[in-house]
Amino acid sequence: MKQLFILVFVIILCTSCQDEKKVQNGKLKVVTTTTMITDLVRNIGGDSIDVQGLMGSGVDPHLYKASEGDVSKLSNADVVFYSGLHLEGKLVDVFEKMGNTTNTIALAEILDKNKLIGSEYFASNYDPHIWFNIQYWKQLTNYLTQELSKLNPENASFFQKNSARYLLQLDTLETDIIKTIAALPKEKRILVTAHDAFNYFGEAYGFEVVGLQGLSTATEAGVQDVQNLAKLIIDKKVKAIFVETSVPKRTIEALQQAVLSKGFEVEIGGTLYSDALGNAGTEEGSYLGMFKYNVDTIVEALH
Repeated sequence: MKQLFILVFVIILCTSCQDEKKVQNGKLKVVTTTTMITDLVRNIGGDSIDVQGLMGSGVDPHLYKASEGDVSKLSNADVVFYSGLHLEGKLVDVFEKMGNTTNTIALAEILDKNKLIGSEYFASNYDPHIWFNIQYWKQLTNYLTQELSKLNPENASFFQKNSARYLLQLDTLETDIIKTIAALPKEKRILVTAHDAFNYFGEAYGFEVVGLQGLSTATEAGVQDVQNLAKLIIDKKVKAIFVETSVPKRTIEALQQAVLSKGFEVEIGGTLYSDALGNAGTEEGSYLGMFKYNVDTIVEALH
């Protein structure tokens, strides 16, 4: 709590001192949180805005805390775009305290909460991993385009053009992954991962999804959780389970050993991107590439 008060104080102090540094060279200064949001903003804003992302590849947004460098970026931003639904749980209080000094926008809050997946165990009561439903990502794209156009009206037509292009790419992505998934028999569509990041994916594309940890990686998997999931894997003859890039692999390795101790072998089918994209400059470093990579990896391992 003491650290939070210090961060908020520094934010307010920096904002009052450095307001004149915003919108350099006529470009809107944007700060983003997760790699998925950063990628989306860059696709729509292009080179007409200045984007700085707080989180990098492999970073877990559930546990992320603002650093002193982040405070400087946040305080100098014209707008901060973040995912919301308590995904960035440890940053929410900072964003709320910044409300009167910097424009902060939680993109996922635009979604109809009656259609979101709820959880009695998670603080927000909603599963925040909405990027694994492409239809939801399209809604965020439209909302972001609208907000950028309000903030930077002279570039509104540019944002609209980029948005139209990106939405077509999302259409193509969904068509391609549906074809890929169709090759996997329905009885084999059981996705076991480190934590419950893929429920929207499962709901949209016909997978039974089971995570060893809950919706947030802040929760810990106990011995009984491991044993229960090991039994499910054996009962349903699941061929492969998956590691996630933003979650330590030891939990999945422990699950694999628990299954083996019961006389059944299950492979680690690969590493999936859940709460963060891959390294910048790689195919998995974009939302489009990450989604395709995940689907290809899942289908190949479970087939």
